[in-house]
Amino acid sequence: MTVSIHPHAIVDPAARIGASVTIGPFCVVGPDVVLEDGVRLHSHVVVEGRTRIGPGTQIFPFASIGHAPQDLKYHGEPSELIIGANNRIREHVTMNPGTEGGGMVTKVGDNCLFMMASHVAHDCIVGNNVILANNATLGGHVRVGDHAILGGLSAVHQFVRIGAHAMIGGMSGVEQDVIPFGLVMGDRARLNGLNLVGLQRRGFDKDAIRTLRAAYKTLFAADKTLAERIDQVGEEFGDQPVVGDILSFIRAEASRPICQPRVENAS
Repeated sequence: MTVSIHPHAIVDPAARIGASVTIGPFCVVGPDVVLEDGVRLHSHVVVEGRTRIGPGTQIFPFASIGHAPQDLKYHGEPSELIIGANNRIREHVTMNPGTEGGGMVTKVGDNCLFMMASHVAHDCIVGNNVILANNATLGGHVRVGDHAILGGLSAVHQFVRIGAHAMIGGMSGVEQDVIPFGLVMGDRARLNGLNLVGLQRRGFDKDAIRTLRAAYKTLFAADKTLAERIDQVGEEFGDQPVVGDILSFIRAEASRPICQPRVENAS
């Protein structure tokens, strides 16, 4: 239960430090920071701003957490960065708080892995069990669903939504929303099928996967409009929870474009 603060760390007396927190050498912790029980800052970590870090989270050297957003419209508003429990935030990761234009908060869920030099911009909402590989970056206002994986050197444009269980291939530039369970890749990313490997690893049964594949084929067929195909999928598969997740995702913000396959990949 003892707090361990290295003598070469700088911790503002106003910071709130939970039980069993470890703060290594050359770390800097600002006055409005909350470190919950069991947080570990390895060394050379800077945590500033109105930042709360959940229990059991580890942050590795040279990460910059909670500094002002990289947004020219930000003028010092009291926005927040809230990070959940049991995350691993590796070297050189940057995370920024929210802005007035995005609800004033950036949120990260639980059990996520942020690999070296990945970036979470202002007003992002990141779910649970998400992985950002090395140098993956999220623009402002991005939303990432649970269990999504973003490959190394990928970049997600501001305001884009990434559905749960989606997979973003390495070096992909994502400019449109990605459906749950989708697999996208390319310098201007296109939908390239379903994240079948991820579904199998997470215990989705064969019937659910078969249903998803059939629904996907209908949803991205060459005939009819997208709106008509959405209605058709709802009629044929709407009682299946995995398909319902995709339809709910699309309908929630129907005006936004979704990432679609090239014609030759639609079948």
